[in-house]
Amino acid sequence: MFKSIWSYVVIGVPLAGLAVLLFGPAQTSVGHDMTTPDTSAIVQGDAIANVAIPATFSENAQIGKNVFDGACAACHGENAAGQNGIAPPLVHKIYEPSHHGDQAFWSAAQNGVQSHHWNFGNMPPVEGLTKSDVNYIVAYVRELQRENGIN
Repeated sequence: MFKSIWSYVVIGVPLAGLAVLLFGPAQTSVGHDMTTPDTSAIVQGDAIANVAIPATFSENAQIGKNVFDGACAACHGENAAGQNGIAPPLVHKIYEPSHHGDQAFWSAAQNGVQSHHWNFGNMPPVEGLTKSDVNYIVAYVRELQRENGIN
């Protein structure tokens, strides 16, 4: 009898641990939440995110900032901080590289985006941006994200 109970413990405990890892509650990164924030207390058009700016940008990110300012900032706000009621901040956990990869930015610019995380309506395609332009924008946004702890 002792031998059969012991074999259940030896086999059962590791299997139970594996089940908890595979089917247990989802883990989130410390300090970041994928939940869309409540913006009801933010004035319409005001920034949604408080964005820390890197001391310096790479050459590609500097170009990206210029392109972003001309093609994206009217909706996504200065430094990609979003504008309440208009467009979301791109410096947000939702847009981290593992959830929205670089290709998502190209697809959004080329095809637009159906609203799915935020309630600001659909994003139309952005006319006149080349793939290189979007690559520069991505470099800029990713450097802003890293400065703000989003990797």
